[in-house]
Amino acid sequence: MHPRGIHLQYSFEARGQGGAEIENPLFDLLSAVQAAGSISHAAQQLQQSYRHVWGSLKRWEGVLGNELVVWAKGQPARLTPFAERLLWAERQARARMTPHVEALRAELSRVFALADDPTLQLLEVFASHDLALPQLQQLAEQAHGVHIGLRFAGSQEALRCLMDGRCTVAGFHVPRGVAAGSGFAKALRPLLRPGEHKLIGSHSRRQGLMLRAPLGLQAQREGWDGAALLRALAGGRWRLVNRQPGSGTRLLLDELLVAQGLGPAQIDGYAHRIEDTHVAVAAAVAAGAADIGLGVEAAARTSGLHFVPLVDEDYYLVCLKARLDTPAMLSLRAALASPAWAQALATLPGYAPQQAGQVLSLTRALPWWRYARPAG
Repeated sequence: MHPRGIHLQYSFEARGQGGAEIENPLFDLLSAVQAAGSISHAAQQLQQSYRHVWGSLKRWEGVLGNELVVWAKGQPARLTPFAERLLWAERQARARMTPHVEALRAELSRVFALADDPTLQLLEVFASHDLALPQLQQLAEQAHGVHIGLRFAGSQEALRCLMDGRCTVAGFHVPRGVAAGSGFAKALRPLLRPGEHKLIGSHSRRQGLMLRAPLGLQAQREGWDGAALLRALAGGRWRLVNRQPGSGTRLLLDELLVAQGLGPAQIDGYAHRIEDTHVAVAAAVAAGAADIGLGVEAAARTSGLHFVPLVDEDYYLVCLKARLDTPAMLSLRAALASPAWAQALATLPGYAPQQAGQVLSLTRALPWWRYARPAG
């Protein structure tokens, strides 16, 4: 195998970067050639000269030790099988690394912001993966002067980090109408303490099954709803890509199976085909590594997948009571209550503001606590 080294670097630019995009000229070039079908059209798309693009391809072929493009005069340019595999693998890696890249970018942004302004308000947030939170991060900093150090983790891990003092705010989600004896209650109730923790509304989102296009078309023809798909999945019919243990979406899948009287024992991939984010689950299904996965509608739509809605759930932020009225928390709550937050959520399919910025009662919003009424 031709030796290849991977070097990571970052740069300072006049404009900030949103989300977790990683720029790499090789994959930008391969994507352009794949989409355009010719080197000249790829050069136009990239706003580069034909000579520069051709030279870049030859240079990358020398670095990688493999041909990247098959090209003949009068014929459309196409990627070699090696280049197609390389591009696919890089896209998979990007999807899997999204939360880690976002965390790294947030940390670098935080420390450099401190160098510029030591009075900047800071909030460390550990939260269950969500497509809207990076937009909240950007809104809070630009319009409200508070910098959010955002790190994604499972719901349970995020709440444990709050209890351990490793973050100021934790984010988690709960399906509507969850019962007091549900798996959600058993998993999350021990990590939430009425009187000590304060709940803050943020948004709602829709979760459901993400299906590859052929399976989605079959589901439409056969009239399969979510329950029918879950029964077939539990019978070992399709390959599942699951979320990591401790994540709220993993808890949700278990809850949905129990509600149908089903178990995971026969599900292909339940325990071993695991991803850490909604984006990575969608990417795995879109790439054919699995047939079906559970995730938010926005991730499914972005990846061009068929989506079968199952539940609406509420996404909450929680902090210690002692931190609720600090300047940074007041700024965060103002960002959540702002019209700009509602506008940001409107760009994500299945998302909507839900009591955004309001301080809520744990025992009312999450009906897991039942207190005996005093005898009258």
